Amino acid sequence: MPEGHTVHRLARTFDTLYAGQVLRVSSPQGRFADGAGVLDGRRLVASEAWGKQLFLGFVPAGVPDPRPTASDTVWLRTHLGLYGAWTFAGAPDAPEVAHAIGAPRRRIGERDSVPPSAPSSSVTSDTWDVPEPRGQVRVRLLGEHAVADLTGPTACEVITADEKQAVEARLGPDPIRDDGDPEAFVARVGRSRVTIGQQLMDQAVVAGVGNIYRAEALFRAGVDPLRPGRDVPASSVRAIWDDLVVLMRDGADHGAIVTTRPEDRDAGRADAEGAHATPARTRQNTDGAPGAVPSDQAFYVYHRDGLPCRVCGSPVLVKELAGRNLFWCGTCQT
Repeated sequence: MPEGHTVHRLARTFDTLYAGQVLRVSSPQGRFADGAGVLDGRRLVASEAWGKQLFLGFVPAGVPDPRPTASDTVWLRTHLGLYGAWTFAGAPDAPEVAHAIGAPRRRIGERDSVPPSAPSSSVTSDTWDVPEPRGQVRVRLLGEHAVADLTGPTACEVITADEKQAVEARLGPDPIRDDGDPEAFVARVGRSRVTIGQQLMDQAVVAGVGNIYRAEALFRAGVDPLRPGRDVPASSVRAIWDDLVVLMRDGADHGAIVTTRPEDRDAGRADAEGAHATPARTRQNTDGAPGAVPSDQAFYVYHRDGLPCRVCGSPVLVKELAGRNLFWCGTCQT
């Protein structure tokens, strides 16, 4: 499931491609025909992310900018879930954005899929041939010079402003958002007997954190993921929040999750002693990108079970916790 930084990148992409435009909205698959009918011919005026939820705000075409009042706006709410993805295509003169953001991981990975460089062409948005939908496209948004197709989402619905607020009220604070409330996060963790490892995956506790950020933030804080939340010092919980703010905003800016500090980016103690390099066990396709951290150097513990801890050399541990694999170092996280 894509983590929260991915959804914030989506919001930025929609803002770049479509802000202020009147869009043609359709449902090639047919399952969203009623919702598409409501949105078709409306102007996109807002693109927002909260955790793993994306909200696109639409107003009637005749409503001018700036952003109208809440009563004028209806919202397209989407949640990618395990299999959802947005795929973009545009005319050669369209702003450059990622080709696809979301699942499936075998095609896109933790980093956005980027299209090859477009050849020089005299084709413009006025003469651009819009590509046909590929696969089971739930909703298609067509603007002046780009098209976006959504496939395989867990949620895709039109909601009112009040319904949007109700969804947000059920979510925990989002470390990427400027209005994220660290004290609410600290308080929620501290009043629960549930392990902090489970709480970090609870979107009502903190929005947008997934399995990678969970494992990596706990390692960087030196916190045992199996410790009950109420037994973790509030200062440690606040430090986790502050670290998530930095890590997740960096992921939103660059389209890849990198949690290792530069001094720890060897391949582990075994390599320092002359053994063979540890294999890449993630699907984050950072390799080859200018200035990117190689995929086998990006994480401390995530998907590194059995490999030496980058800090102490102990084998990284793994166990199932609430249906998801949890990775941690039993020596560094005590």
